[in-house]
Amino acid sequence: MLNIPLMSNNISEEDKEVLADFIRTSDRFTNGPKVREFEEAWSQWLGVKHSLFVNSGASANYMTMAVLRELYGPGEVIVPPIAWSSDISSVFAAGFTPVFVDVDMSTLAMNEDEILSHITDRTRAVLLTHVLGLNGLSQRLLDELDRRGIPLIEDVCESHGTTMNGKKCGTFGLASNFSFYYAHHMSTIEGGVICTNNDRVYQMCRMFRSHGMVRELTDEDMKREYAEKYPDLRPEFLFAVPGYNMRGTELNAVLGLNQLKRLDGNNARRVENFKLYVKNLDPEKYFTDFRMDGQVNYAFIVLLRQASREKFERLTELLRSENVEFRRGTAGGGNLARQPFVRKRLPDFDPSTLKNTDFIHFYGLYTGNYPSLEKEKILELCKLLNRV
Repeated sequence: MLNIPLMSNNISEEDKEVLADFIRTSDRFTNGPKVREFEEAWSQWLGVKHSLFVNSGASANYMTMAVLRELYGPGEVIVPPIAWSSDISSVFAAGFTPVFVDVDMSTLAMNEDEILSHITDRTRAVLLTHVLGLNGLSQRLLDELDRRGIPLIEDVCESHGTTMNGKKCGTFGLASNFSFYYAHHMSTIEGGVICTNNDRVYQMCRMFRSHGMVRELTDEDMKREYAEKYPDLRPEFLFAVPGYNMRGTELNAVLGLNQLKRLDGNNARRVENFKLYVKNLDPEKYFTDFRMDGQVNYAFIVLLRQASREKFERLTELLRSENVEFRRGTAGGGNLARQPFVRKRLPDFDPSTLKNTDFIHFYGLYTGNYPSLEKEKILELCKLLNRV
């Protein structure tokens, strides 16, 4: 029996020891100096000016959309149907209308021609998800968005270290979101981060993270402007935006600092694992034409080459018999436009028009790819899949 879980050993004994030492020696556990240290370390690793640590990748989604609405007003956001639910629910929560476009099979991200053809004068941003460690961007898309003045928001929650042309994803857009959930490339157990090179976006995020309070600003000029504009309010309790409480803790940051030290090494093993997996998968039975350049895959994508409900059921039965953990439909369970929270709010949109997305929804799944996964198990997994 193969016995392959989705994730293994993502919190090491060393992580636990570092955390225990911190608990014994520290007297502060809420957002404080360790959070700021982790933010600085993450910014340096990624290559951005600002990073803001929050309590989850989903919170990063919600805050980014809230800031976007505050800065650009109401309108539409072009969104991916293969993503996580918070990518879409955050768009609704901010008062935007999501516009779904179909995906490219080679990246599982939105097709660039579909994105560009759906841009209108109502478009306020493009929210692009880098799915399962694959790069979803192209220079053509970036150039066109720049030419049309459309902000790009990158969801890199499951693609830490993925690159385009040697530059890390999460550095191309107006802002980017990462998740440090247990199953991702590195973990703070729960946690996430918003990254940006834009000073105003960063300052707005600081307020939205902590109840909308002006005192969270590090820009003294902005802080003074608010105080002068609202002289009847106390500066320490001046709430400028409808914010949240989405702060991370010192404990999460301590884990993040320790995990970040081994992220590059772990990513290198994931890259080699995925190359070995794709090389040994039968291309006549499974889709293997993924965009490999820049990938840092954290899950093996299993996608039938041709539609067959019967074959897909045999596939899932075989994986269960070998105790290989999997998730149908890849990230987020497949076509998010089919989910009830979307259909209730967009009753006139037909999710079946997203042809590639629906194919992935019905004939795709993923299994775990992690640094400690043995080469022999990867080869055995391929043999197992090729038997179907």
